Amino acid sequence: MRVPLSRLLLWLPAALLLTGASPVAADPLDDLARDFWAWRVIVQPSSGDDIPRVERPTGWRHDWSAAAMADRRARYAAFEQRWRALDPSSWPVARQVDYRLMGSAINRVRWELEIAAMWRQSPTFYVQQALGPTFDLLLPPPPFDAARAEALVQRMAHVPAIVEQAKANLTDMRRPYARLGIELLGTMTERLSAYARDIDAVLPASHRGRMAAPAKAAAEALTGLGAWVAEREASLPVETAIGREHYIWFLREVALVPFTPEELAAMGRQEWERAVAFETLEQHRNAGLPPMTIFPDADAQVAKSAKDEAAIRRFLEDRDLMTVPDGMRHYWNLLLPPYLAPLAFLGVTDDLTNESRLDENAISYIRVPSPTLPYFYLSTARDPRPIIVHEGVPGHYFQMALSWRHENPIRRRYYDSGVNEGIGFYAEEMMLQAGLWDDSPRSREIIYNFARLRALRVEVDVKLATGEFTITDAADYLTKTVPMDYETALDEAASFAATPGQAITYQIGKLQITRMLADARRAEGAAFSLRRFHDFVWKNGNVPLSLIRWELLGDPGEVDRLAALK
Repeated sequence: MRVPLSRLLLWLPAALLLTGASPVAADPLDDLARDFWAWRVIVQPSSGDDIPRVERPTGWRHDWSAAAMADRRARYAAFEQRWRALDPSSWPVARQVDYRLMGSAINRVRWELEIAAMWRQSPTFYVQQALGPTFDLLLPPPPFDAARAEALVQRMAHVPAIVEQAKANLTDMRRPYARLGIELLGTMTERLSAYARDIDAVLPASHRGRMAAPAKAAAEALTGLGAWVAEREASLPVETAIGREHYIWFLREVALVPFTPEELAAMGRQEWERAVAFETLEQHRNAGLPPMTIFPDADAQVAKSAKDEAAIRRFLEDRDLMTVPDGMRHYWNLLLPPYLAPLAFLGVTDDLTNESRLDENAISYIRVPSPTLPYFYLSTARDPRPIIVHEGVPGHYFQMALSWRHENPIRRRYYDSGVNEGIGFYAEEMMLQAGLWDDSPRSREIIYNFARLRALRVEVDVKLATGEFTITDAADYLTKTVPMDYETALDEAASFAATPGQAITYQIGKLQITRMLADARRAEGAAFSLRRFHDFVWKNGNVPLSLIRWELLGDPGEVDRLAALK
């Protein structure tokens, strides 16, 4: 289900759309949140990350024109002014948390526009803006009705306009991003011709044959963008680091993470050493056991993952770890369909549903089992459970489905993948310690190897942001130290360089949760309930953990520390 633009705009009177001003209403913070989220769903950049995907209104399309960017800056300034005009000092803690959430959300817009500013630096950013909207529409499984088919055709037809906007905006391109963009844009003809051919088989009769022309025009425009970038590549600066000062600003004003880059790196290094030690102990314990087998085919993997997901849900309840609400849908695997394969490079190939689709199952698309699969897909071809736990149940899908049910709309619509990824990583170790993999010693090795990667991501993120690593340095480091395949490592390194602060989220979020659990256990003593603790954290799992700690424990220490971060 897509939200019609006409219904979305009912939330925003014309004066709001032009000025960002608030109508007369009872609560200025709720008014601000309502107006901001209605605007944000229109202007939020497309992302390959599965956490911040939003449901776009019918008829929506990206606009990166000069006029649109000027309007975006004006709207941001108006929202920031409204937020700063509020005085939350006498409000209850929970309401102060909501206030800080809105400040973080508004500051993220400034981060995207003025500081990280990938819209000025990276051609691949515009590949995502051009094709990401199509990718998002492809993720829910068939059938494709006429409305979705028409949206697919229209979004593909809009690609040449995005390309022209890219050429006008890429005034601060960086050579490493240009090189990656040139390589990717050179594949567009092959990718989009395959997509147009294969999508035709699943479109309704009314739309068959209608994708070929816009896909061809899109491919020509994107290929032309690659040639345009190549003409400029040699003269471009090589620096991609945002610098320590801007990194600190992101931690303090957007992520609300109360640690300096040096502290983050030390925390990551200590956790990497812990993961290496525990993986070594596990491998020693398992010496002589046969290696894990790979599923014989995709059908076997899909069937096993469905059984595993159901067993994990029972495990959560039987071990009194957390509540699985009645009506919570499932996280299931399907084989990647041919029409999605050419665009799979655009992001995580799963559909975690959204606030208006809570009655639908989440879907994660797998690849045909093979020993040559990339790092994460190879792990699922051996045991689906580690990724089910992180991405599905009790990880991202489960946690986000709970948050989308939150009675507070501010907490339903705020996102910061730092919390979501921290919860997903914490869930892996929680289930390991609770005994989920007692029946599969080699699967425990996978969990510890995942932990090595998540810990290393902290160091890589910090060094990319502060300029100690180039993208190739980071890819080489991940390849040798995790270890992992170079293709996955390069993809991770490029993504981390373009989104500073994202790669720390797994490890630092998990550490904040474990510290909060320990302090809650100490404070409550025998009255402590692990189920109650997890239910609160998961329900509020879109909220930065420094704020969750303040609300849950009455401890503002991490929030107070933000002001002094430098």
